[in-house]
Amino acid sequence: MGRLSVNRPVLRIGTDGSTRRQDVLAAEEPLEIRVDGRPLSVTMRTPGHDVELTHGFLLTEGVIGSSDDVLAARYCDSFDDAGRNTYNVLDLALAAGVEPPDPSIERNFYTTSSCGVCGKASLDAVKLKTRFSPAADPITVTPAVLSTLPDTLRTAQKLFDSTGGLHAAGLFTADGELLVAREDVGRHNAVDKVLGWALLDGRIPAAGTVLMVSGRASFELVQKAVMAGVPMLSAVSAPSSLAVELAVDAGVTLVGFLRGETMNVYSGTQRILTG
Repeated sequence: MGRLSVNRPVLRIGTDGSTRRQDVLAAEEPLEIRVDGRPLSVTMRTPGHDVELTHGFLLTEGVIGSSDDVLAARYCDSFDDAGRNTYNVLDLALAAGVEPPDPSIERNFYTTSSCGVCGKASLDAVKLKTRFSPAADPITVTPAVLSTLPDTLRTAQKLFDSTGGLHAAGLFTADGELLVAREDVGRHNAVDKVLGWALLDGRIPAAGTVLMVSGRASFELVQKAVMAGVPMLSAVSAPSSLAVELAVDAGVTLVGFLRGETMNVYSGTQRILTG
């Protein structure tokens, strides 16, 4: 397995002068996702939990709906000059009767760690239909519980402590219990790892849960929540206008600027118990 972090020499400059030292960086390596031997996408990710990542990716792209839709996942065809496996190509075999990915979701070029929808063959492919609509989910959460989520997620970020350069996503219950947390250089990859874990654990649709992300709430992150049946998405930073529009249309409660006891609720306010 690829390294989660690497050491690099740096020149540290501060008010007391300059020194040379080793700095710890979050690892970033390409992962090629194949389905039944056919290349589908390449994403730049932090190595680790690749099986979860690929399952989450296929779930949120509408290819699969349960772990039974995938027969096997195996690393293949990924060797360095010394013949060592780099574990950077993962091939998933779909179960009989599962439709292969629509060509429209194939990436024309690699997916960067900051933009999960870059390179889509067609903008129409972004408008996916979920089989797990969260609109009728009766979950309710208090502001007091929501206010605890960022710190709980931050405590679970073990690699962030050494690198300071990773996004995180976590899946919580309505009572604020952390079910799973994952880190990655790409915020969309962190979410795919979380949702892939939920799929493999039999928790999709993810009814009655809150998806917490460490950065902003983009359109794609709301879309991933919708595709997994997650009724509430909260973020420490701002949502985009398109993210809010999708949340409203899909019946997702979207919370932004979740910092301490303050937050903005952009949609689905009926799920927030304020009184």
